Amino acid sequence: MGQRQPLEILPGTLDLLILKALVRGKMHGYGIAHMLKVTSEDVLDVGESSLYPALQRLLLNGWVTAEWGASDNNRRARFYTITAAGRKQLSAERADFERMVAAIQRVLQTS
Repeated sequence: MGQRQPLEILPGTLDLLILKALVRGKMHGYGIAHMLKVTSEDVLDVGESSLYPALQRLLLNGWVTAEWGASDNNRRARFYTITAAGRKQLSAERADFERMVAAIQRVLQTS
């Protein structure tokens, strides 16, 4: 069986996934993308063109904060941290997502 291609992230789920990643602690963009890819067993591959606009949106909404620092390879990187408002948003988005998945499963299981 051949290697399967990464899937497109469902619209509206990227913020949820980024916030969930940041629950683990402060991370830079590459670290977030890498964590999502590894945790999903290479199913989710978030590109820079999606990730950084989403991080900017999260910053503007007050769900994350950012500060400059040095990455593991001593390069300048922006590190993101989830805020209390971000944790509240994560909880709400997760509940909505789980409701949606359950509804889709009910439809798919009908004969």
